[in-house]
Amino acid sequence: MKEIVQHLPRLRRYARALTGDSAACEDLVQDTVERALARAELFRPGSRLDAWLLSVMHNLFVSQMRRDALLPQADDDSTAAETPVRGTESDGLEVRDLDRALAQLPPWQREVLLLISLEEFSYEEAAHILGVPVGTVMSRLARGRERLRAILDGRVAPPAASHLKVIK
Repeated sequence: MKEIVQHLPRLRRYARALTGDSAACEDLVQDTVERALARAELFRPGSRLDAWLLSVMHNLFVSQMRRDALLPQADDDSTAAETPVRGTESDGLEVRDLDRALAQLPPWQREVLLLISLEEFSYEEAAHILGVPVGTVMSRLARGRERLRAILDGRVAPPAASHLKVIK
């Protein structure tokens, strides 16, 4: 499975978009590669390796989210400084706003948006990666795009800072 190496940039890009954190991204990529190598016999020759790897990553990410759901999460804006920018200050702000808006989407909408828009998978391929019907992909994509527009247009309030405590 030496072919995995050529897919590392795509895995990193997708993991970064899912996690929003460079350390968590690298951990997810490493876990994905480890699992893929350990279960290489499950890969069907003739199918797309990148789709299979992203499917493995998706399953790991969902498992990690379920596991971490009970743990308190710190709100860390340190990743905003790492966001790649095109060169102007306004471009950097737009990228940061998009990154924050994506983070506000439910994971199931964010995953579909990233697979279709960023990774350019077809609806069928995204459905296979996520293990859902094509109609579900289409529905999540439409709802995700609308919610993303609403967030970016300011029609949806940002999530409340639930980790802040009122001190009297």
